[in-house]
Amino acid sequence: MADPVEPIRHGGNLREAARRYSIPLEDWLDLSTGINPRGYPVLPVPPDAWRRLPEDDDGLAATAARYYGAEAVLPVAGSQAAIRVLPSLLRRGVAAVAPLTYAEYAPAFERAGHRVVTLDVSARDLPAELDHVIVANPNNPTTERIAPDVLLRWHEQLAMRGGTLIVDEAFADADEPGASLAGQADRDGLVVLRSVGKFFGLAGIRVGFVLAAEPVRRALNDALGAWTVSGPARHAVRAAFDDHAWQRATREQLGKDSQRLAMLIASHGFASVHATPLFAWFETLDAASLQDALATRGIWTRLFDRAGTTPSLRIGLPGSEGDWARLARAFAELRA
Repeated sequence: MADPVEPIRHGGNLREAARRYSIPLEDWLDLSTGINPRGYPVLPVPPDAWRRLPEDDDGLAATAARYYGAEAVLPVAGSQAAIRVLPSLLRRGVAAVAPLTYAEYAPAFERAGHRVVTLDVSARDLPAELDHVIVANPNNPTTERIAPDVLLRWHEQLAMRGGTLIVDEAFADADEPGASLAGQADRDGLVVLRSVGKFFGLAGIRVGFVLAAEPVRRALNDALGAWTVSGPARHAVRAAFDDHAWQRATREQLGKDSQRLAMLIASHGFASVHATPLFAWFETLDAASLQDALATRGIWTRLFDRAGTTPSLRIGLPGSEGDWARLARAFAELRA
């Protein structure tokens, strides 16, 4: 077993895992992220996309608005760019974040001078002290989903006190459209964040979208500055949003693969496996040792061991039959 070290903060940091376990990078099966392993097949990039400065009126924002069913969107360099800047644009106050969710929200709000508290995601009414609420829907990693009517109720309560509801829908593309608040994002006090990194498997091009009322989009655009999304990235995303046949086929395949993954994990004795179309998650007191044992076999997964929560593991989708067989074989060896 490897010596205890500081846990890796995010999935996808495969080079660090390769150094830690002394396994060559090319020998790993990386299941540590929720990124579609069969991402969108990007078409060749036109030469002008490399040579010219990106242009805001190239149709990307309009294409994205149609895809999301939103009135207007702001393209950004991945939703992470918005996460880091948005808190500084909001009135300082008390911000509530789920106890186990994407780890960048709490420090971003703290850096901007907000007091961060834990959100009770089962509540129908929010405590009066809260000014801002941040939720991922579906949540990463727990897969929890909050019904749109509950979110809109929260938004109404926050808006009445000048607060903001931020809904991170990075994993929502594979869900039914009715579960998204994208079409409601023009309301004051509501911000919806979307990403092309997960469902489309295009994490490397760093493109996300902010869906919000015009004053928020304008303030965020001013803060981020010009040319935040590169020309090649803009070309790739426009093509992906317009390819409806690929989207339909991918949603169907991801649904089958997520069920397959949950069944594989459960068949080896792990109870209460929760799945989204892009990853499976389960709690177990042996999460750290299980991650380590899989890593010694060159399979990288994502450990969650935050204080106050039960240790858990998130496992992404294998991308080929060979990868599926390798994961099943590793679990069988561990069970034996």
